[in-house]
Amino acid sequence: MKKKNRNQQDMNDRDDRMELDGHVEESLPGTLFRVRTKTGQLVLATLSGKLRQNHIMVLPGDVVTVEVSPYDTSRGRITWRR
Repeated sequence: MKKKNRNQQDMNDRDDRMELDGHVEESLPGTLFRVRTKTGQLVLATLSGKLRQNHIMVLPGDVVTVEVSPYDTSRGRITWRR
């Protein structure tokens, strides 16, 4: 079995991300979206790779799940559209 190096293990073991639910308020150029979370926080979010790859359309008013880093809670990644 091939052994993973330290950087690959760190990339896979990211448990420090927070998942927040919210709704898309505004669509910006370059697959950027302004998302208002249920806690009232405004997050500038981009689409995740799987959503781009499968051509999932995200429009203003959609309910989404945003993945946010605890280090910068003003930026995130849209991982799910409901």
